[in-house]
Amino acid sequence: MADARQTLLETLQQEFGDSLLSAQIALKEVTIEIPAVQVARICTLLRDKFGFEQLIDLCGIDYSTYGQADWQTENASSTGFSRGVSESIHQKDVEEKPRFAVVYHLLSIQHNRRIRIRAFTEGELPKVPSVVNIWSSADWYEREAFDLYGIVFEGHPDLRRILTDYGFIGHPFRKDFPLSGHVEMRYDPEKGRVVYEPVTLEPRVLVPRVIRQDNRYTEEEATAQ
Repeated sequence: MADARQTLLETLQQEFGDSLLSAQIALKEVTIEIPAVQVARICTLLRDKFGFEQLIDLCGIDYSTYGQADWQTENASSTGFSRGVSESIHQKDVEEKPRFAVVYHLLSIQHNRRIRIRAFTEGELPKVPSVVNIWSSADWYEREAFDLYGIVFEGHPDLRRILTDYGFIGHPFRKDFPLSGHVEMRYDPEKGRVVYEPVTLEPRVLVPRVIRQDNRYTEEEATAQ
């Protein structure tokens, strides 16, 4: 299997050349990174020439806090982990990335192989070409990524929210989206309908506790066990 993956990787490198920003075997799967503008062309070739006839997953990613190590479990303080206790700590030598990316997972049934594709998108309004015309299963996946991340899929036939309400504000999977949201809703008996109001919950950070000793046991009992 490893040889088959390596062969596929080398074939893709020869086929797409400089169109591949990176190509490797990651997490036991061939993984390529491509520019957003090349998504439609490369995906069409992967379907028609390489036999990847099925899109099994599509999702968005927000890299806005990439490289931050808020949870330092090895150096946890006596009152909890570092999140909410000390300032965010950045890892060294972190690669600079655009904020948003779309990841595609493809399956070739005829060749029994898989591939992962990642496409970064630049700009304040992230945009990626839709692949609905290539794989119809992308329809709801792209609507989900649009709803949760605000990624616009150009050419999608019906790009609208799929999980949140019509009047929902923002995109809940973005890392700058507050846990309590921006608005809350309730039924108003006087108006006879649901109304939206500014959220009244105060944001807070939950800090897990660190149990250094289990006080249920004495030293002798712990030794006996």
